[in-house]
Amino acid sequence: MINLNVNIDHVATVRQARGGTEPDPVTAALNAEIAGATGIVCHLREDRRHVNDRDVRVLRDTIQTKLDLEMAANEEIIKIALDVKPDMVTIVPENRNELTTEGGLDVAKNIDKMKRLTDRMHERNIYVSLFIEPDEAQIEASLIAGVDMVELHTGKYANLNTPEDIRIEYNHIARASDFAFKAGLEVAAGHGLNYYNTQMICRISSIKELSIGHSIISRSIYCGIDRAVRDMIALMNTYSM
Repeated sequence: MINLNVNIDHVATVRQARGGTEPDPVTAALNAEIAGATGIVCHLREDRRHVNDRDVRVLRDTIQTKLDLEMAANEEIIKIALDVKPDMVTIVPENRNELTTEGGLDVAKNIDKMKRLTDRMHERNIYVSLFIEPDEAQIEASLIAGVDMVELHTGKYANLNTPEDIRIEYNHIARASDFAFKAGLEVAAGHGLNYYNTQMICRISSIKELSIGHSIISRSIYCGIDRAVRDMIALMNTYSM
């Protein structure tokens, strides 16, 4: 069975549009858990454009499943993570001008930095994942860095339109996932996944977790977070290997 971790960033995005207190991403996270999510994901950005420090701390004290804190390798955010102690951190690249994360980390060019960060997190018993492109060189670099998991970036796959292009990129992801799994890493996938393109990804048996946010939060506007999460889980269970 494949697990679903729900990213609640865009609940906070709506809140920040008015600068108030609602909707509360913590409430959304609790409802996602009740609906069957196996984890909650939030990205504490350097500019705090959506999720803020309060959200992360209340989530840590409240949710009963896994808390995955997405973060850049920024010293301010690293110190917060070491203090809050989420179950897992997923290290992602971060650009102040981007609307959303645009691609995977270049671990191969930053192995020493990622290794030092991983060691610091492991000292606090925090599991470490790196958000990378589905590329064997990046997977091999992640192994050297000593991380526990890689999350494969599915953004390119999600943005393609023609069946042949989709098939090629899907096979690329499948090969990378199998390579990482056989090398001893746990494998997750995420970015741009929705109620249509997730079906194929679920057929890759070496992928054990999906991180999905925008499509679930978007659907919840129409049917509520409980139904949106349950629909995604049902889809995943139907198509997973």
